Amino acid sequence: MSALTFASAPEDAEALYGAEADYARIAGELAGRVTLLLTAAGRGERAAERFRAGLVAFCDRELLPHTAAEEATLYPVARRLPDTRLLVEGLIGEHRCLASLVDALRTAPTTAVAAADARALQVVFEEHVAKQNGLVLPLLAAAPGVRLARLLERLHHRIAHTPLNGGASAANGTQKAGGMKAEESAGCGCACGAEEATEPVLDVRDIPHALRHATVFGALEAVPAGQAMVLVAPHDPIPLLAQIEQRNPGLFAVKYLQRGPEAWRLRLSHR
Repeated sequence: MSALTFASAPEDAEALYGAEADYARIAGELAGRVTLLLTAAGRGERAAERFRAGLVAFCDRELLPHTAAEEATLYPVARRLPDTRLLVEGLIGEHRCLASLVDALRTAPTTAVAAADARALQVVFEEHVAKQNGLVLPLLAAAPGVRLARLLERLHHRIAHTPLNGGASAANGTQKAGGMKAEESAGCGCACGAEEATEPVLDVRDIPHALRHATVFGALEAVPAGQAMVLVAPHDPIPLLAQIEQRNPGLFAVKYLQRGPEAWRLRLSHR
């Protein structure tokens, strides 16, 4: 069913679609960062700590301001709709759980504990997004007298003016001029080299298509300058590589490690 079916006004239908895409972006970026932390946790404390710090910074900058803005703008209106009070109370409870998990991730004594907290954070947030996109936003869009587009404008304004919502982390590095260059790997064409064996791997084959690109973008933001990650895809990700280059001109070098038939493996190096 389309967003237009649910919305009581065309601008609310457009706002609903945009909000769903925004939540998908946050969920995807969270998933990418969590995946890199999980793969790094068993390969050395130092690498895992960098990914943990980046994940916490992302939550402080994106996830937590978003949940706070929901409570201030969307939920007071949603609570007044018929039969939604318990739903809203449950979502507020999930916000408290998310905040607690971010704090646990921040103070975890070991990378193994941090990895477990990160995975729990991802699961809870994805469940939260499913309820937000599948229940709250459609109900608000369809409610007579409620303008979802205006509510979302207020939400984004509040996020933009939240003290925690700082600029991009310096750990993300600076963009460099130049183009993305794809290189062929020498030798057997697989990821059997010692260099690739120690790098975090992001396998997107089991990730829902709607979240796939956002997951890769989030993972790449977590890769420090001078480091790399290995991407595993079900096909040659040429459109994705074009989007990466458009977002960050010249920032990542690409080397194909395997070209099918069941998987494409690429090494993306942060210059």
